[in-house]
Amino acid sequence: MSVLVVDDDPKLRRLLREVLETDGFDVIEATSADEVMTILASQPLAMITLDIRLGEDNGLQIARDIRAISQVPIIMLTGQDDVIDRVVGLEIGADDYITKPFHIREVIARVRSVLRRAAPQTTEAGPEGTAAEAPRRCLRFDELIVDLERMELRDREGGDCPLTSGEFRLLTVFLEHPMRVLNRDQLMNLIGGADWNPLDRTIDNQVARLRKKIERAPANPKLIKTIRGAGYKFVVKREELEELCELSR
Repeated sequence: MSVLVVDDDPKLRRLLREVLETDGFDVIEATSADEVMTILASQPLAMITLDIRLGEDNGLQIARDIRAISQVPIIMLTGQDDVIDRVVGLEIGADDYITKPFHIREVIARVRSVLRRAAPQTTEAGPEGTAAEAPRRCLRFDELIVDLERMELRDREGGDCPLTSGEFRLLTVFLEHPMRVLNRDQLMNLIGGADWNPLDRTIDNQVARLRKKIERAPANPKLIKTIRGAGYKFVVKREELEELCELSR
């Protein structure tokens, strides 16, 4: 798997290359927005590590540009005092962040965690030795279809609705806990547990982004309700979640 390391500091790029290559990844380096977009268009990537403070280019703007064309996982590299930038990065759609200075083990743990959450469905060998797709669990609600194995969402017109891995994890949590009020701490723990530690306010921003993609009228949400002073509630009864064996095309 290829990981694109985006940073204008050659020492940091070298450190990340050594860490990631030791763990079995192929590493590609970039130092500018133009290089990032060229590489992204020319070859598949498993992940991008992106420094927010990127010389003349703005790492947050690069993240926006990436999200406009790709759902490749992004880990932002930030300074200890870059609290606002961390929040904005996660709002844009970054999957996680690493605070500098960092420990080598933290880099590997976070990379593995994000890749694990974004991993596509595996296949099994069919009777003739060809690849056969494993059974998939899908749910339908309010004319939306969610493929839980492929991490895909089909909109009400039957088209694909791209979600970041963070948005999909949040949707999955709501599907698993219908008609139940969940506060921010509970949502953070259910979304990622001990290996996912974004800022508290990020939950509100992720809910807002998810509403834009699943609500008929995001400004007047009917599926994800805000319970003032308590948290959020997914207002779909369990019996209204129709289970499907596969997501047919």
